[in-house]
Amino acid sequence: QVQLVESGGGLVQAGGSLRLSCAASGNMFGINTMGWYRQAPGKQRELVATITSGGSTNYADSVKGRFSISRDNAKNTVYLQMNSLKLEDTAVYYCNAVRSLVRTTDYWGQGTQVTVSS
Repeated sequence: QVQLVESGGGLVQAGGSLRLSCAASGNMFGINTMGWYRQAPGKQRELVATITSGGSTNYADSVKGRFSISRDNAKNTVYLQMNSLKLEDTAVYYCNAVRSLVRTTDYWGQGTQVTVSS
C-alpha cells in the first residue's frame, strides 16, 4: 500500500500563487508516475500534471506555462507550483501515484481544496 498526504491548499486571489506538496509513504516499489488531478464541483476529475521518476513531465493544456510539477525521489514527495491562478483553477486537488508492475494500481490522496477568489 501507498499513503499519499497532500498539503498546501487554501484561499488565494486571482493572479496569486500556491504550492502543493504530496508526501508518499509505504511500499514505493514499482511507483513510477506521480501527479496531480483536480475536480471542480459538478465536473469530472481531470489531469493537471504528471511526472515520472526520471523527471519527464506532462501538463494539461489549461495549466501549461502557469503550473510546474517537480519531484524529490529521495523524499518521495511531489510538488505542484501554481502561478497566475485563475478562478477556474478552483477545485479539490488530488495527488496520484501509479504502481506499474504486472498490473497497474492507482493510489490517491484525500485531496486538498484550492479556492481562487476575484
